[in-house]
Amino acid sequence: MTEPAVEAVDSFGITAERLFAEVWSRDVLPVRERRLLLLGLLVGQGLNRQLDVQLDAALRTGELTEVELREVVVFLAHYAGWSRGAELNAQVEELIERVRMERSGGQDRAG
Repeated sequence: MTEPAVEAVDSFGITAERLFAEVWSRDVLPVRERRLLLLGLLVGQGLNRQLDVQLDAALRTGELTEVELREVVVFLAHYAGWSRGAELNAQVEELIERVRMERSGGQDRAG
């Protein structure tokens, strides 16, 4: 007798659904504050790929402005260390430049 086929479990999909449907939608902390907490955690752990995604989301949704992102760099550099702070600074400046270019239609500032 053969065993019935077992469907693969989409554990990432289940986790993502729970995370976004439940954790981010709770109303105790605003999304902006959740984003700030997550940024600090990601910087502290040196998780730069995930940090890129969260920085981009924070800027594009208007949760944080360019000035606020730069202030996050100043603050976290003192707590996460200069090396991680320098990396964060580079990520923030690259993101700001990329978003400015996209919003201006791809023209560089000189032209």
